[in-house]
Amino acid sequence: MDFKRTLLAAALPLAFTLSSAAQALEIKFADIHPAGYPTVVAEEQLGKTLVADSNGKLTFKMFAGGVLGSEKEVVEQAQVGAIQMARVSLGIVGPVVPDVNVFNMPFVFRDQAHMRKVIDGEVGDEILAKITDSEFGLVALAWMDGGTRNIYTKKPVRSLEDLKGMKIRVQGNPMFIETINAMGGNGIAMDTGEIFSALQTGVIDGAENNPPTLLEHNHYQNAKFYSLTGHLILPEPIVMSKITWDKLTPEQQVLVKQTAKAAQAQERTLWDAKSASSEEKLKAAGVEFITVDKKPFYEATASIREKYGAPYADLIKRIEAVQ
Repeated sequence: MDFKRTLLAAALPLAFTLSSAAQALEIKFADIHPAGYPTVVAEEQLGKTLVADSNGKLTFKMFAGGVLGSEKEVVEQAQVGAIQMARVSLGIVGPVVPDVNVFNMPFVFRDQAHMRKVIDGEVGDEILAKITDSEFGLVALAWMDGGTRNIYTKKPVRSLEDLKGMKIRVQGNPMFIETINAMGGNGIAMDTGEIFSALQTGVIDGAENNPPTLLEHNHYQNAKFYSLTGHLILPEPIVMSKITWDKLTPEQQVLVKQTAKAAQAQERTLWDAKSASSEEKLKAAGVEFITVDKKPFYEATASIREKYGAPYADLIKRIEAVQ
């Protein structure tokens, strides 16, 4: 009898720990960008809010700087519930959820203000729902502003002709490769983490991204010319693993949605400040910002919009109609 009682007493603390652990659901959040980056700062705030407003039922851990792998690997881990939340580029989602490709098309947005109006409205919510309702295994919650993408190179690109034959890194989405090819370059898909050495060793002649990325990933050290093509303005979804989403109570689901939307608003303010300061720092480091005539770039990519835009003709009309 004493023996049984001892066993029971020994098992009690363990049972207690297991039950309290089962109550708290850990949210691991992955982002390829480094600590201090606008998306990461907004995501950390999102985490603090989730922990506080769920009374500790949700715990949160941020994994910035790509420590959990490339975006493709992060998506795969989120699909099986190994990572709970992430901010991912639409380029990664496009091949699996074709409808998001409408946002991936070159020059589909007039400018950043137009893109923000679109993601804040009906169209933005519809695309999030399409990601959620797909077989992707992710619940899309909100949009982060991923900035305006321009081309940065080792030799100046002042016109469409200058881009001819240049090897330019893009995200692994056929449409992005074809966009660069249509502009006369040679689009090469590659993970973010490989760009620095590829620029250094001459495997590529350039890449395309926004000013904060050019600065934070140190690509400016090898690419001193920044041509303001504005060919892509890409919003980026915050997603949660469907496996995790299904474990949440209805109240927690509402909380996660609200907190993600709050992060969408906060990141925008941070983004604008970061973009401006990045531009200043890049110029101080000797990067030349080149204003190009966008019209030839726009016209050169008409074939891409025709090829990929056909299924989304109505959606494109609605995007264009947003003022």
